[in-house]
Amino acid sequence: MGVVHLAVAPDGSLVAVKVLRPWLVGGRDGRNRFEREVAALQKVRGPRVAEIIDADVNGDPPFVVTRYIRGNPLEKVVADHGPLRGDALARLAAGLAQAVATVHAAGVLHRDIKPGNVLLTDDGPVLIDFGLARAVDETRLTATGLVIGTPRYLAPEIVAGHPPSTATDVHGWAATVAFAATGRPPYGDGHDSVVLDRIRRGEFDLAGIDDRLASILARALAGDPGYRPTLTEVRHHLGSDPDATVVVSSAPENTTRPAAPPPAPAPPPAPTEIVRPAGPPTRVDYVPAPPQARPARIPESLAQSSGHPGQHQQRPAPRSG
Repeated sequence: MGVVHLAVAPDGSLVAVKVLRPWLVGGRDGRNRFEREVAALQKVRGPRVAEIIDADVNGDPPFVVTRYIRGNPLEKVVADHGPLRGDALARLAAGLAQAVATVHAAGVLHRDIKPGNVLLTDDGPVLIDFGLARAVDETRLTATGLVIGTPRYLAPEIVAGHPPSTATDVHGWAATVAFAATGRPPYGDGHDSVVLDRIRRGEFDLAGIDDRLASILARALAGDPGYRPTLTEVRHHLGSDPDATVVVSSAPENTTRPAAPPPAPAPPPAPTEIVRPAGPPTRVDYVPAPPQARPARIPESLAQSSGHPGQHQQRPAPRSG
């Protein structure tokens, strides 16, 4: 959408200036709509988002000023150091959910949540560029029929041409966390048309992710937006503290939305006899069941003398006719 410059504000603080490409905001009507959108975005405030400080959409060129975040994009961190694990992954998942909730609380949709729009800092993840995709889409690109967003992280409803909702950003949250945990986009790589087809079919890949985290990600990536959890459910599942060191809390998940029936339980294993010592138990000895009895072997001498059928003899093949 433009080029970002590091700049110094009048008070001496560092800021990021995003200079937009003029054709994105269109003519006078487009710039007026864009100005209204940016005014709404300035209401978003929180430690997990890069707030918009100032903007001049009527300038030549138009630009937006945001708080400068000292950190690296999630995309680069994973490329340089591999997927996130343990506490780092937990902090990302919870912190990003908090950021998206902050954006929604101001009545704004992000619509383009992806690894490149998440900066990792010493204090946790920070979401950038919130709402700018919507601001542009509401002005110039809607008339051209173009789709705003990165194909690998688009929600199925956007691919199908339906309007976005808060559930669209929940999908973006899950797709970004899945990338952080595996180092690969959830819908794989390849030509855009191939990736978009996988998105339409709901063919996402969560292999290698902890089952407890994968369960909430799978719901959040569902093709039906109504099946996806709310951000409240997501944060409850992860834990309310964005700096938590656990991925999933033990509290039961809110089940107000429809859930898929649980798989049939596997049959219990065959019981194993356990012998416990009389004193304080320090170990448990597992005694295997006795092997099945086998027929006693008859010595060859007896078998030869008695013609016992157990004797190994090669019988002639029956003749035909």
